Amino acid sequence: MEERKIRVAITHGDTNGIGYEVILKTFADPTMLELCTPIVYGSPKLASYYSKTLGIETPFTTINHANEAREARLNMLAAVDDEVKVDLGISTPESGMAAKAALDRALADYKEGLFDVLVTAPVSKNSIPNFNGHTDYIEKTLGDGQKGLTILTNDDLRVALVTNNVSIKDVAEAITKQKIVEKARCFYQALKRDLRVSSPRIAVLALNPRCGEDGILGDEEQTIITPAINELAEQGIQVFGPYAADDFFGRSAYYHFDGVLAMYHDQGQTPFKAVAYENGVRFTTGLKLIRTAPAHGACFNMVGKDMVDEQSLRNAIYEAIDVWRNRQNYDEPMEHPLPKLYHEKRDDSEKVRFRSSSDENSRNKEPRK
Repeated sequence: MEERKIRVAITHGDTNGIGYEVILKTFADPTMLELCTPIVYGSPKLASYYSKTLGIETPFTTINHANEAREARLNMLAAVDDEVKVDLGISTPESGMAAKAALDRALADYKEGLFDVLVTAPVSKNSIPNFNGHTDYIEKTLGDGQKGLTILTNDDLRVALVTNNVSIKDVAEAITKQKIVEKARCFYQALKRDLRVSSPRIAVLALNPRCGEDGILGDEEQTIITPAINELAEQGIQVFGPYAADDFFGRSAYYHFDGVLAMYHDQGQTPFKAVAYENGVRFTTGLKLIRTAPAHGACFNMVGKDMVDEQSLRNAIYEAIDVWRNRQNYDEPMEHPLPKLYHEKRDDSEKVRFRSSSDENSRNKEPRK
C-alpha cells in the first residue's frame, strides 16, 4: 500500500452554520496536519471573517486549485464567491447555494483525481433547492449507477437505515423485502471491507411496536422483514431479528452486534444521537468516493457562542482516512489471486506435485510396439 498523507477534501457546509468554526478548531491542533493534507473547499475571506469573529487563530494557505495544496498546511481553496453575505445562525438561500457551490467544485475535482476522501460540513436542506441529502446528491452527480448507504458510527454503535428522509406516513409502503436485502448486503460489505470486521453480525429492527404482536399491530415483520432475514441467512450473511427497537436499545443489546439495521430515520438516528451526538460520524459507503461527515447538523442556534465541540468533525476525518486505508489493505490481495501467483512461480518440482495419478500411470506405461 502506498504510504503518503491522505488528501482530505472538506466542504465548508452552510456558511451561516458551524462549518468554519469546527474546521478552524480542528486544525488549530497542528498534529492534525501530520495525518493528512486538508483541502477546504470554501472561501478564504469567510475563513478570515470567522477566525477573527470567533477568536480562533488557525493559519491557512489560500489556493485556487487543488493541485496547489501543500502538506503541513491547512489549504483553503477559493470555491465560492468571496462576497457571500454572512448572517450568523440564520439559514438563507445564499448560504445554502454557497454550500452547494463548494460541494459541486469538490465533486468535479474528485472526478479529476485531485483528492482521496471527502468530509462534508453540515448543510440545511431547506436552503438548497431539490437537495435530499449529501448521499443522494453525490450518487446523482457521480452518475456511475452506484447506490450509497449512510452509516452512523462511533466506538459503540453502528446504525444504517432501510429508508431515509421518508415521511412517517410513507415508511411502511417504502419498506420491501428487496430493499432490506440490498441495504443489509451493502451494510455487511461495508463492515468487512471499510471497517474491517472479520465476521459481521447485524441486528435487524422491527417496524411495528412489539414486533407487531403476531400481526395485531401490523404484519410487516411476518410478510417482509423475516423473509428478508431468511434470504440473507441463506446467503451466509449473519443477520438476526427482528427486534423491537425500544427493548433493543433499552437493554443496550447493540453491544452484542457489529451493526444495527433500522427501518426508518428516527428509529435509528434518535438512539444513536442519544449516545453519540458529540463524537458520532456519518459515513457513506457503497460508492467509490469515501464520504464522511459530523453526525450533528448545522447547529444555527450555537453559531458564534463557542458552544460547539469539534470532536465529531475530527472523528469524521479520522474515519475517512481509516476507511481509505482499510480499502487499500482489503483490495490489494484480490489483485493477485493464487492461480496467478502459482503460474508466475511454477517450476518442474511443482509440476510433479500437482500431476494426477492418471498422468503418472500413463507415463509409466511402455510404449505400444
